[in-house]
Amino acid sequence: MAHESESALESVEDTSRLSESGLPVEPVYGPQDLASWDPGKQLGEPGAYPYTRGVHRTMYTGRPWTMRQYAGFGTAAESNARYRQLIAHGTTGLSVAFDLPTQMGYDSDAPLARGEVGRVGVAVDSVDDMRVLFDGIPLGEVSTSMTINAPAALLLLLYQLVAEEQGVPGDRLTGTVQNDVLKEYIARGTYIFPPAPSLRLTADIFRYCQAELPRWNSISVSGYHMAEAGASPVQEIAFTLADGVEYVRAAVAAGMDVDDFAPRLSFFFVARTTLLEEVAKFRAARRMWARLMREEFGARNPKSQMLRFHTQTAGVQLTAQQPETNLVRVTVQALAAVLGGTQSLHTNSFDEAIALPTAKAARLALRTQQVLAHETDVTATVDPFAGSYAIESMTDDIESAALELMDEVESLGGAVAAIERGFQKNEIERNAYRIAQQTDSGDRVVVGVNRFRLDEEEPYVPLRVDPAIEARQREGLERLRAERDGKAVTTALGELRKAAEGKGKGKQPKPNVLHPMKDALRARATVGEVCGALREVWGAYTPGESV
Repeated sequence: MAHESESALESVEDTSRLSESGLPVEPVYGPQDLASWDPGKQLGEPGAYPYTRGVHRTMYTGRPWTMRQYAGFGTAAESNARYRQLIAHGTTGLSVAFDLPTQMGYDSDAPLARGEVGRVGVAVDSVDDMRVLFDGIPLGEVSTSMTINAPAALLLLLYQLVAEEQGVPGDRLTGTVQNDVLKEYIARGTYIFPPAPSLRLTADIFRYCQAELPRWNSISVSGYHMAEAGASPVQEIAFTLADGVEYVRAAVAAGMDVDDFAPRLSFFFVARTTLLEEVAKFRAARRMWARLMREEFGARNPKSQMLRFHTQTAGVQLTAQQPETNLVRVTVQALAAVLGGTQSLHTNSFDEAIALPTAKAARLALRTQQVLAHETDVTATVDPFAGSYAIESMTDDIESAALELMDEVESLGGAVAAIERGFQKNEIERNAYRIAQQTDSGDRVVVGVNRFRLDEEEPYVPLRVDPAIEARQREGLERLRAERDGKAVTTALGELRKAAEGKGKGKQPKPNVLHPMKDALRARATVGEVCGALREVWGAYTPGESV
């Protein structure tokens, strides 16, 4: 028997492999892997610095994470109907997807918007659309996340204007605006303005939220989209935290005290099917951010040191082949996020690799979270993986590799300078190519794609967006421009241009563009008109050649 046990162990050792980040994963972990490990320094207590074990002392034993569902398609009325369905089924937070023209700051009747209106999210051209989008939804009671970046300020102000119409003051609004334009230059491409004015706009949102929307998360620094572009877990947290450092520096340079805005910073990560590495990634990211905020920026408020984050399951890992298999993938990914200590979670629908999710698929995605929260024991204890030889060792490995990558970014002059040289983009593309090679060769198994395939796929009827939506949005814009006070809009846009051109005197910050922007939107200026006014002053970003 002893001989058989030794042979079995040798067999396990022969199958050692690399993680998604290319780090060694040992077949067996033990005390020797934590020989120099200091639990007091590395681990701490839940809810205490360095927050390895979670940002709250009780975590899910007090209450579960916020269950969000990312949704938005077609017209504001159609998306409103989906939001009402999700709330009725138990969603505790909304997450808004905007169409590409809205994300790029164009109206639905702009030539560049043709064929894209309402396709990958909801079309929002003005306060009229935002009013319909949240009709009958009490904004003082629901938490709303908006995935919007370059024109984030506009959509946030439109949301506030609708809340004011409902009689809800700014200090009651809760939610998050993504507002992370740096990752757009790296991985996603929905940028409008060059980096310098974009960072100014980000800092203006920080200042505005501090004064007007104190419970609102003013940014969600996103690694998710980098991961969708092919970033490894190490690249995801290294480049995301480097972007976070750049935003903090921009706000401090604009005259803000770090403890005035840092408690409302948040982050957005992916959860892959590699459960152990994902759990370790989240723990490493919390610890790294806590130390950065305390040691580099001198943050004194514990909330400034906490890395609070939203997680979305990995859309890039969904397959159009045998789509029901995605239900299993999403469950494993959601479990990784929960065991990693996420504050809120979106679970992808199983049919998203084919088309927009059907109502049934969206409901099943939500039910996945509800089963985890109410039928398993993962909410019964705080940080169930603490002290695991494997998890603690992998956490240390990920932290070390991510810090090394962040040092490379810093050596290039910081995140913006590295972006301008194409560093992050090139590194992510190299990793994406490595993954594609492994999939093509069969070294990386993707169930239903390169292994365990069917001779013939079962038919599936996806949700399709009505092509007439674009015409209806155009008609709505024509009506809006005929009804509104054109002179008031022109005056308001002129004031916005002046604020965008303005320079601070002495140590005074530049004028905050959000105040005249809100006046213009209240006068029913459109998203395209407001972004157009800023383009006239700040210009539009054109990426250079990668080196």
